[in-house]
Amino acid sequence: MGYFQSLRHKPTTCFFALTFFWLGASSAFSAEGKGWEAEWDKTVQEAKKEGQITVYVSSRGVTSPTEAFQKKYPEIKFLSVVSPTAMIAQRTMSERRARKYIVDVILAGANPNYQVFYRNGVLDPIKSALILPEIVDKSLWFRGKHFYIDPEGKYVFVFFGNVARVGSYNTKLLDPSEFKSYWDFLKPKWKGKILARDIRRPGSGGDAMRFFYASAELGQDFIGQLFGEAGITLTGNNRQGVDWLSRGKFPLGLFFGRVAQAKAQGLPVDELDPHNFKEGAPLGISGGSVVLVKNTPHPNAAKVFINFLLSREGQTAMQKKMVRLGAGADSMRLDISKDYVPRIVRRRKDAKYTFTATPKLTNMLPIYKVVNKALAKAKKKNN
Repeated sequence: MGYFQSLRHKPTTCFFALTFFWLGASSAFSAEGKGWEAEWDKTVQEAKKEGQITVYVSSRGVTSPTEAFQKKYPEIKFLSVVSPTAMIAQRTMSERRARKYIVDVILAGANPNYQVFYRNGVLDPIKSALILPEIVDKSLWFRGKHFYIDPEGKYVFVFFGNVARVGSYNTKLLDPSEFKSYWDFLKPKWKGKILARDIRRPGSGGDAMRFFYASAELGQDFIGQLFGEAGITLTGNNRQGVDWLSRGKFPLGLFFGRVAQAKAQGLPVDELDPHNFKEGAPLGISGGSVVLVKNTPHPNAAKVFINFLLSREGQTAMQKKMVRLGAGADSMRLDISKDYVPRIVRRRKDAKYTFTATPKLTNMLPIYKVVNKALAKAKKKNN
């Protein structure tokens, strides 16, 4: 006779047995559900004792949550160092070699967070630092998951996912409705009339090129024809490129940044909407990834800041600031307003995107090789 079968003949015993069973289960589930609260309270208290958090960042947007963070945690002093990507990489690695552990958290793009820091083994898993349920809950994030750049999926957390700009144009010389495929750039009517920022130099255009390279509908063949047969004129100066575009020296531009700002100043320029191209659009991160550095001097303060940064409150503050700066950042969180994010860089529910911040695509050298080969071929042909 089984246990529950025998209890049928002992109603009082059955009642108390089941009561204790469900109360015990309920307590266990409750403890499990609230386990994060004890961990979070302890982390915050220890962070207040540490009294400081030091963050290196490649974008001024990191200062956006500072005021809210300091108001919420006045006992934790927020220190930030804002520098170009190359300087952050050099500074951090120099400190590591000298065994000086100063920085706690770094906010930047795939370079240097993945290409330098991850590859050199100077990071701790950030995944283990995520405590708040609103962050751990993947349903609140784009495509119902957390995006990481590293193959293990636990070191380089991505919090921005922007539709990357590809092309721009002079509004007096070109009808944007003519472009429904990226192959339209290669139509004979545009030969010799395309100006492009040299993507072999640091700056905008990397996400677009990674997308071209990864696309089964475009690939190396498209890149080869674009740089080898379209008669493209290259410039390494973004400001000069936008100026030439606005003055009508060229009707079509590729890979230029700050076009939206020029448009806002009344210049006759605008951007091609990536959503209008049948091959889809690149999804970049615009410096929107965060890492936790090994041997951090303020481990608990680092966790508190990371959780604040990735919370609804922190992401709202960062997104608003980046938009005001002209970056047009779109947080990977789904539970914050996107109404003020520029339409072109704002993700859409049913659009076709290629996430370009992957281990395979972050290395631009194979892409540069294709570009250089195409340019050499075009030069030889013209000579």
